Amino acid sequence: MKVETPEQTKKIDLTRLPVVKSALRSRWPQFALRALALAGFLLAILAGLLGTPVGSRNFAIVFVWIAWWALLMLALVPLLGRGWCSICPIPMPGEWLQQGAMLKPQAGGAGLGKRWPNRFRNIWLQNGAFALVALFSTLVLTQPSVSALVLAAFLLIATGASLIFERRAFCRYLCPVGGFIGLYSQLAPVELRVKDRSVCAGHVEKTCYTGSEDGYGCPWQVFPGGMIKNTYCGLCMECLRTCPHDNIALNLRSLGEDLEPARGRKLDEAFKAFLMLGSALVYSAVLLGPWGILKNSAYSIASPAWLLYALVFLTFVFGVVPGAFWLAVRIGRWLADGKKKSRGTTMRRDFIQLAYSLVPLGLAAWIAFSLAFVFTNLSYLWPALSDPFGWGWNLFGTAGAVWTPYLASLIPFLQAAILLVGLGWASRTALKIATQIIGGDRIRQTGKQPASAARLALPVVVFCLAVTGGLMGLLLA
Repeated sequence: MKVETPEQTKKIDLTRLPVVKSALRSRWPQFALRALALAGFLLAILAGLLGTPVGSRNFAIVFVWIAWWALLMLALVPLLGRGWCSICPIPMPGEWLQQGAMLKPQAGGAGLGKRWPNRFRNIWLQNGAFALVALFSTLVLTQPSVSALVLAAFLLIATGASLIFERRAFCRYLCPVGGFIGLYSQLAPVELRVKDRSVCAGHVEKTCYTGSEDGYGCPWQVFPGGMIKNTYCGLCMECLRTCPHDNIALNLRSLGEDLEPARGRKLDEAFKAFLMLGSALVYSAVLLGPWGILKNSAYSIASPAWLLYALVFLTFVFGVVPGAFWLAVRIGRWLADGKKKSRGTTMRRDFIQLAYSLVPLGLAAWIAFSLAFVFTNLSYLWPALSDPFGWGWNLFGTAGAVWTPYLASLIPFLQAAILLVGLGWASRTALKIATQIIGGDRIRQTGKQPASAARLALPVVVFCLAVTGGLMGLLLA
């Protein structure tokens, strides 16, 4: 009889409910949602290329960058982690070609099936892709034709990657959206995990990774038996379908559990945290701030002013933010150690470890930014649904709806509350990680936090406080 650990007893296995398990094992609900998303994706591309150039009246802009972004940042990422990845339409055409099927596995399929190069088995390319999209975001967010070309490029690159490399190489290593979803999925209250690792150890075939007649091998190239974080699990449910021992569970858990283990923290993910936090500050300044010269520079693509803006943006997100954080960690080490010898951990290692305290602050920053951006512009959705191309249609009788900002008086209070929650969560995480760095044995022996851990975390908390203050100044002014 399997004995549950204390950690397992704190979780709720949703697959114990027959209706949930049946829905997750069936391909039809997931296929229906993906097909619907693909239809909307293709309509957005067509609307962007053929419809009105007025962004606020074009389905490509309103559907993707207002409606979809609201769903993603305000609901899916905070609550379901990589839930969007489970129904994302972008890899669908490439997968169909690669697998030679639209649903259940069968013989055949196109593609070379090459292994992704070892040197790029990280998210540095995703970091670069996100930064590149961010540099042109003012055009992507306002010009339907540009937005359509970007969406079409995602589709073509994903399809090309599926025909050259094995499994979902685009999703795992290239997708700029998937990179930050993976980072913030560590905070979500859901996880896909094995129930008993010893069962996986004794299962020679490893069909959850290699596949079987019941399902495909893990498209994300993750072995469920060794998974400790949500970061690279796309919630595709293939392992649930292919495990012959019913050893896969979809759990409800406490928030942010993936930030607890010290194992698996990496420099590329740390820089994703810096990139996302820095981008939230820049986006808030450009799109919501009062500085006309900054807005003009961001919109004047390829001009000298834009080149200066691009240089400043890249320097800020890849230099200033991580540099300031590096200084905070350096000061923290000095405060913790004083004149004593180092604990044995390197500055680089402490820098990477403590960078994960920025994950909850970064998500809070993007939620706070999205609240203002989305609810100010959400009313554009109703005319765009009735007249997606701007051709004078009125499919649902809402083409004449006028722009109306929603929750205008309430949003500043919500933003302040969310940022304060993010600050508190980040501070608590920084102290936990600092305690891991100093040494958990002292806590187990004394039952108290070592004072040196608090001193190590203090400058990081001050850094988070300064970023929170900057965001409040930008968003609430």
